[in-house]
Amino acid sequence: MDGRPKHYCGVFGIFGHPNAAEISYYGLYALQHRGQESAGIVSTDGAHFYTHKGMGLVPAIFDGQVLHKLLGKAAVGHTRYSTTGSSNIQNCQPLTVDCAKGRIAIAHNGNLTNAAMLREELEAKGSIFQTTVDSEIVLHLLAQPERAGGHDSSLIEAMNRIEGAYSLVILTERELIGVRDPHGFRPLSIGRLENGAYVLSSETCAFDLIKAEFVRDVEPGEIVIIDENGLRSLQAFPETKRSAFCVFEYVYFARPDSSIAGRSVYKTRVEMGRELARENGVDADIVIPVPDSGVCAALGYSLESGIPFEMAFVRNHYVGRSFLQPSQFVRDFAVRVKLNLIADLVRGKRVVIIDDSIVRGTTSKARVTSLKEAGAKEVHFRVSCPPHMHPCVYGIDFPERNKLMAANHSLEEIRKFLNADTLGYLSLDGMVRATGRPKNEFCLACYNGEYPVKYDPAVDKHIIERRRGRTNGLGLEIAMEQRQQRLL
Repeated sequence: MDGRPKHYCGVFGIFGHPNAAEISYYGLYALQHRGQESAGIVSTDGAHFYTHKGMGLVPAIFDGQVLHKLLGKAAVGHTRYSTTGSSNIQNCQPLTVDCAKGRIAIAHNGNLTNAAMLREELEAKGSIFQTTVDSEIVLHLLAQPERAGGHDSSLIEAMNRIEGAYSLVILTERELIGVRDPHGFRPLSIGRLENGAYVLSSETCAFDLIKAEFVRDVEPGEIVIIDENGLRSLQAFPETKRSAFCVFEYVYFARPDSSIAGRSVYKTRVEMGRELARENGVDADIVIPVPDSGVCAALGYSLESGIPFEMAFVRNHYVGRSFLQPSQFVRDFAVRVKLNLIADLVRGKRVVIIDDSIVRGTTSKARVTSLKEAGAKEVHFRVSCPPHMHPCVYGIDFPERNKLMAANHSLEEIRKFLNADTLGYLSLDGMVRATGRPKNEFCLACYNGEYPVKYDPAVDKHIIERRRGRTNGLGLEIAMEQRQQRLL
């Protein structure tokens, strides 16, 4: 309804604490911003798995009575926003399977780019899928009979089959496993509680809530295995050199009280605002953010420019889905209900409004309209990241290229659409400078179209068409052969 990019998912795991389910609950509570569609926890006492999942927010799904039934000293949890698969209880994670190796549960943050191919292959060998999420593919690969090299070799082989972006937490009856893809698209950190129990989390803000000490990040391509003997590490992709961390974690997704690669998200966003002021300064009376995503950058812009900072937009934190039909009349109210403007702060003023991104542009236009209707003399729109020019295939629901405002319109056309007096984006180099990390460590595909892991939608298209009975296998074979040639 608001046109903003949606979070992908949050994962959490713990091993070695008698209150594993309760701690997982608070871990998921801290990761709620990464997915508000569904949540789940699977725990184990070493003999059985105990599961509870549901649609909605974490506090609505779990209570004391439910958590009391999730027994054991180890657990994994997940908060979900569907980047693949439909929104229903069957697709809630963690997913579980009972196989020859025992019981396995998995929670996944990311998106597999070869999911359709692997699913086709596994189904041809007899695998039966219960969901439409690509995470179940990993579960089927893990359930395959062990190879001659044993447990570790089978785990590494399974990870080498999948492509794309993934941070995984995996629970068996005897161990907790954390995995990060070889490019490190998604974050995953290791923490430790006072009693020695290890925890895994998508973000470090969860450690603060449960009073866990940050140990380190899981490295790209690393598998960490935690059991009664402690933590050990495997490198599943020793040949991979290219890091491709999603820069949008710094821009928008991560909570500002988290740290990524030792860098405060809050300080990084403030620095993005400073860079934005250096590159796109303007004479104005006040700087205001679009809460909550634009607050840190607006503060940085104010500090660098010397223009006073004001919280002129007040956010309503209790906004749910509208039950009304999505007519234009209702859409107008849906945009306004989330933020209310304090008109006295902007009347007769030259205003700089800061947001973290413009995707489709409709919400941004509504903010400018609100300011001008309230009597703002000038409205200067500033964005604390570069224009989004390309869709994401790694787990963020940026729409198709033809629906991205910046991909189809010039800067001046966007300015006119927003009805802003001026418009300015942070440059790619300015955004990277603010992170304090080298440019070659990031995935910047949504800005520059350079995808670190190749993805060919033609393969998925042919597989889907064949499933629907609209074509035979020949088109798929040709598409796959062409894909292999491009990868070579």
